[in-house]
Amino acid sequence: MSSFEKTVRSLYTGTSPRSVKFRYFLIFFDAVTILFFIVTAPLPHGPGLVLFSRLVGVVILLDVSARLWIAEDRAFMLKQIYTIADIIVILSLFLDPFLTESLAFLRILRGLRLIHSYQLLQDFRRDSRFFRDHEDAVIAVINLFVFVMVTATASLVFFIDPTQSETPYIDALYFTVATLTTTGYGDITMNTPGGKLFSVFVMVVGVALFVRLAQAIFHPQKVKYKCPSCGLLKHDVDAVHCKHCGAIVNIETEGSG
Repeated sequence: MSSFEKTVRSLYTGTSPRSVKFRYFLIFFDAVTILFFIVTAPLPHGPGLVLFSRLVGVVILLDVSARLWIAEDRAFMLKQIYTIADIIVILSLFLDPFLTESLAFLRILRGLRLIHSYQLLQDFRRDSRFFRDHEDAVIAVINLFVFVMVTATASLVFFIDPTQSETPYIDALYFTVATLTTTGYGDITMNTPGGKLFSVFVMVVGVALFVRLAQAIFHPQKVKYKCPSCGLLKHDVDAVHCKHCGAIVNIETEGSG
């Protein structure tokens, strides 16, 4: 293994402060790209925006290539949803403007990296007490946010006529949230068969995500700890024995004096 490969592997999988900072920088970059994709989705893509989008695509491509290079099982990694999302994003960034603007909404799939990066979750569990205490709720919020952004942008691209509104993106977001919450004010509706089916999809999936968020918020708090006997992963915060098999579990707590 070359020294360069060792350095790359250390940055992506190591536990040193430098490695952790590097991975936090990557997640910051991911968050910025998501914001960039959201803001620019409804805008016309001129030469400057296309150039900047391709520069972002280069960084994403380098990141994906590095992850594949150091992966123990590259075939498995290529099947992961966040890898597939990255590949779609890269293609949409580099193929613009050769493809239609309707592919712009696919870039928001970059947001899936925020919730499926195993190393990032490890860092958060180790460094953030808040994340450890509310992991399920945080992930449920991110899932809902990504879904809203994807469907709102899809509504804008496929169903909202920009010539009929001064604020087409706000209208798309408004329609998505109203449909997702089953409020249904009726001032913005889908009249085509495809639009109606899309509305059904938003309602069904959106309600499921809301229920999942409510469960994460209101259910008793659990901590992740693998039972050495039966493998149960979630236990009560103050658990001494596994509820499934009765084995003693040694869950780390900060305690009190």
